[in-house]
Parts: sequence; C-alpha cells; structure tokens
Amino acid sequence: MTALVKVILGSIAFAVFWFLAVFPAVPFLPIGRTAGSLLGALLMVVFQILDPGDAYNAVDLQILALLFSTMVVSVYLERADMFQYLGKFLSWKSNGVKDLICRICLVSAVSSALFTNDTSCMVLTEFVLKIARQKNLPPYPLLLALASSANIGSSATLIGNPQNLVIAIESGLFSFGSFMEGMLPAMIVGLVLNAFILLVMFWKVLSIQNEDEEDVNLRSLLPATMSHLPSNMNENRNVGHADTQGLESRVSSDEHETTHLIVHEMSECDVVPNTWTKWRRILWKTCVYLVMVGMLVSLLMDFNMSWTATGAALALIVLGFEDAGPSLEKVSYSLLVFFCGMFITVEGFEKTGIPSLLWDYAERYAEVTSAKGIAILALVILVLSNSLSNVPTVLLLGARLTGSRASMSLDELKKAWLILAWVSTVSGNLTLLGSAANLIVCEQARRSPHLAYNLSFWRHLKFGVPSTIAVTVVGLTLIS
Repeated sequence: MTALVKVILGSIAFAVFWFLAVFPAVPFLPIGRTAGSLLGALLMVVFQILDPGDAYNAVDLQILALLFSTMVVSVYLERADMFQYLGKFLSWKSNGVKDLICRICLVSAVSSALFTNDTSCMVLTEFVLKIARQKNLPPYPLLLALASSANIGSSATLIGNPQNLVIAIESGLFSFGSFMEGMLPAMIVGLVLNAFILLVMFWKVLSIQNEDEEDVNLRSLLPATMSHLPSNMNENRNVGHADTQGLESRVSSDEHETTHLIVHEMSECDVVPNTWTKWRRILWKTCVYLVMVGMLVSLLMDFNMSWTATGAALALIVLGFEDAGPSLEKVSYSLLVFFCGMFITVEGFEKTGIPSLLWDYAERYAEVTSAKGIAILALVILVLSNSLSNVPTVLLLGARLTGSRASMSLDELKKAWLILAWVSTVSGNLTLLGSAANLIVCEQARRSPHLAYNLSFWRHLKFGVPSTIAVTVVGLTLIS
C-alpha cells in the first residue's frame, strides 16, 4: 500500500512538472517553466519519493557545466559579430526568394550544430523578420525554415542541443567525432529534404514577390543587440561639425589656410587612437574565433567535453580584459535552474517504477535489429518527445538503454542511442510545442518591433507533420 501511494504521489509530482513545462502560463498557476520545474522537484522530496541527498545527487553537474560554458561561448561569439556575418550571408548576392529559403536552412543548421539551436534561433529570428519586411514577403515560411533547420542541424553534434549533451554524458559511448560521424549523413540529407518540402509547400507564396524590390541594406539587418557602435556617434559628429564652423566664422578670409592646417593636424592626432581601437578590436575578434576553433578541435580530439567548454569560456573571459559581468548576465540561468529541477523530477519519476514497467512492455517489440523494431522505437520516442518534451524523454529512455547493456551488443547499443538522439531532436519539428527552438522563434516573432507576427499552432502543424515524418524516416534509414 505504501508503494502504491508513492507511485500515485510521484506521478502527481511529475504531472505538475509536465503540465507547467508544456503550458507555462495556465491561468490558475502562471509561474512559468522554470518555477514549474522547481515545484515538481520539491514535490518529489515533500512526497518522500526522494530524500534530499538523492535529489542533490540527481543533478548532473557535467551537463550543467557544459550547457553553461557553451552559452558563455555563444555570448562572446555574438559580441565578436559572428552572427552578424551569418546574417549578412543571408542576403549577400541573393538570387531570389527560393535561394533565400535555402540560405536560411543552411545558416540555421550550421550555426545550431556549433552554437546550439536555441542560441541560433534567438539571434537569427530578427534577421529573418527584417528580410521578410524589406522583401515584402510573408514571414511564416522563413520562420518555419529557421526553426525546423535549427532542430535538424543541432542533431549533428553533441553540443548542438541539450538532449545531445545528456546523451554525451549518460551513454559514455561516443566521442565528439564518432557521434558526428554517425549523425552527419542523416543531418545533411534531412536538411536537404526539409528545404525541398518547404519550397514545394510554399512555392506559390514565395513566387509572389515585389518586382520593385530593392537590395537589402546589410547594415539595416543588424539587430540592436548585435550593434557595438556607440550611441552618441552621431552626436559627436554634429558637435565636431559645429565647432569647426564656429572656428571658421571667427577668422578672416586670409586666415583660412592656417585654420585648415590646424583642423588637419587635429584630425591626424585623432587617427592614431581610432586606428589603434580598430586594430585592437580586430585582434580581439580573431582571438575569439581562434578559441572557438580550438574548442572544436579539442572536442574532436576526445578531450573531456565539460572541461574543454569551460576552458574555452574562461579563455574568452580573460581575453576580454574587462569585467565579465555584463556578458555573464546574458547567460540563461533560468534554463540551468530548469534543468536542475527536471533532473530531480525525472529521477523521482524513475523511482515510481512506471518508466521501467512501460519499457519492459515495449522493449520486446522495439529491437534495433529489425526495421519493425526500429519503427516502433522511433514511434515511442516521437510520442514521448511531443508529450513529455525531448530532454525528459532522453533522460527516461536513456536510463533504460543504460540498463540494457547486458542484453545488447555494443553496436546495437550505439545504434539505439543514435536513434534516440535523432528522433528526439527531429520530432521537435512536429508541433510548435515540440522544441524550445520553435517556441523561441514564435515568441521572438510575436514581440519583434520590425515585423510582429504570430506563428500559429495549426500553421506550424501543417508543415511539421509531413516534414517530421519524411525527415525522420530518411534519417533512420541512414543511421540503421
């Protein structure tokens, strides 16, 4: 009876966490995802499903350190104008709207694989909306291209999304290079297929284009958060211009030559510090890019992922040679707290025995040695990812795969982990609530000052269903 009570109470705590994670603004408890995650964790302790010591031990510090460090690296890459250059590429010598869709897919996928999908969507959404406004295009095909490609592209690397970070630590089977080797072919083919589906579904919409369209001004594509120019630049220019006019008005006509010499000497004196500031920034940006390349090379050389990312983040902080507070404030600490609560909540749900019971029933059918078994396993992952969210799904099923080491060969186990990584990531494209990247794009577009747009659930679903099914099947074929 006591065990039954714990099962019921643990299920209630997990249901509270799930409901607030999927619907963070419910009228009767609009506390958000992060607070909902902490509430679920607290209920697991209050209901005595976990004792406080087990709850603290459930928090995986390696994953938190890796997630925190990659966010810090992304902040400094943004300061070094990396995303600005990616945004410029979207409109550089563009050959029409179809070409623009393909570029958005490519830039979104590559940046997500290297800088995580959430970061890419957060920064690139503003670029996409500005391009849509200037080209007089409906924004929803471009937003769908951005979000869906970010999810697909993030599957290629262990640092591409949070669920891959969990797989990197929990499986213990993959190096950075071996994981990318297993996932890259599926990602490339899935990305091409996704772009093809976008072009087919929105061909007529994308063909309606303003014939008098002007070239996109690259400078106007820079969002406010990406601009590093001082806000008083124009004021300084105006003041300098007024001073020069006042000086000239106080001299006679035969003294103009002397005045111009003085002004010329003053401008030459200003060139030295301005030139030094320019080259100093170029040198700093070069160092930032070298640190990023060094981090990727170190990961490919199988160095510890958490410490490698932490070392890269600290190197960038030191190279900044200034107070790191403003940069560290841009880190999403609410996401880190959300992960802490989620780790505890999922661990408590594991203690109820319900995930083990369901897996024992499905395991006999979900064998990775047959096409039927792979299809069943993929269907289970897809349903769970869109009902529980992808990271809790990976935590739950990952624990089951770890417990199946004795009954599976090493190759079968690696294949099962790759299938889990692929389907849990790509299934985020099924619905608007399927991944955080979708929600970020939707929220950024809704609040944008450039072209506010509300991407509806049903509009996303019409594209998400065919894209997810096709991309998932093709990727599973290549992975298998």
